[in-house]
This record gives sequence, C-alpha cells and structure tokens, in this order.
Amino acid sequence: MQSKPILTLDDVKKIAAAAEAEAKANNWAVSISVVDDGGHLLWLQRLDNAAPVSASIAPAKAKTAALGRRETKVYEDMINNGRYSFITAPVIEGMLEGGVPIMVEGQCVGAVGVSGVKSSEDVQIAKAGIAALGL
Repeated sequence: MQSKPILTLDDVKKIAAAAEAEAKANNWAVSISVVDDGGHLLWLQRLDNAAPVSASIAPAKAKTAALGRRETKVYEDMINNGRYSFITAPVIEGMLEGGVPIMVEGQCVGAVGVSGVKSSEDVQIAKAGIAALGL
C-alpha cells in the first residue's frame, strides 16, 4: 500500500491567500479555484469585477490539471496544433491555459485554476498560490 500527502484546509487557505495577493498586486480581476487530486472543488473565490463566467472556467481548469496531472496549457497547445479530436476527451472541460497541478513528492495532490486575465497571467497567479506551500 502506498501513501501520499493530501491538501489540508490550511494548505488551501494559504494557496488562495497567496493567489489573491498576486492578483490584487497586479489589479487583476479573476476567479481562483483549488481542487483535490480527484478534481473536487475545495475553494472558489471570484474577486470584485471578475467576469461571472470566470467562476465556471477556473474550476474547470483546476479539475483538468488535477486529473491530467499536468498544466492545462498542454491540452490547449495540442488542440491549437491540430489535434482537434482531443476536444471530445471525456470528463475534462477546461483545456485552456491557467490550470496548474500541485505536485508533492512526485504525486499530484490537487490543482489551482485561475480565469479572468491573459492565460499566462492566470498561470502566474496559480503558481504564486502554489508557491505559498513552500514545496
């Protein structure tokens, strides 16, 4: 039997606070989500003035990053490079850059998804949140 670390509520709060701080420091109105390794929502917040649709896109990005155990940019790039059939992949919806897995000791323990600004900025916010764990 193997064992692996899991995200605690305190971990999720650290991630969310750091991601929010990064977004606010740049005056970016976004939605921030954190999911566990199965893609189940643990945290969702929509900052003031963030587009309502971002509250749906952020968790989808996070879920896709967790289930795929890779950044969602990989899927966006696949599709943009002509592998259009990947759009029909079951279960995953957030195949846009902005979802980042949280890896601990080679294991995916969850993911952060951000939506609301340029995709590269969404990633910047997500990675700032993950960095708060000091991994």
